[in-house]
Amino acid sequence: MKHIFLDTNVLIDFLADRKPFSLDAAKIFNYSFKKRITIYVAAVSFNNIYYIMRQSCSHAATIKILSELEEWTEVVDVSKAIIQKSLKSEFKDFEDAIQYACAKAIPKIDCIVTRNTKDFKASLLPVFTPKEALTLIEHTDY
Repeated sequence: MKHIFLDTNVLIDFLADRKPFSLDAAKIFNYSFKKRITIYVAAVSFNNIYYIMRQSCSHAATIKILSELEEWTEVVDVSKAIIQKSLKSEFKDFEDAIQYACAKAIPKIDCIVTRNTKDFKASLLPVFTPKEALTLIEHTDY
């Protein structure tokens, strides 16, 4: 597993240091910083993260955090085709549908990592919790 797509909740766990969830999220980012994996995120995650982070940080601090996230990850564009697929999907949550369509748009994505695996029941990609993903990453030879 080298290419993972992170759900917004895992990103917020890491960026907002939401314990205890931030610990596994930080380990995932650490593997990315060591070039063992590549993290992909949906462009739509940025506005959702901004909204959450802005409740406890200034605009400038939040923009700095988002700028760092953009440098650390591969951002998947939300196109008209992504929206069309999301509208036709079986996902109950539209934001999850968009993230899933973004992940599916990148052929090399190995899995989706989320704390809410039940939200991705319709996924054809493997879906793991951060802890499950870490186990796989740690047991993969590169």
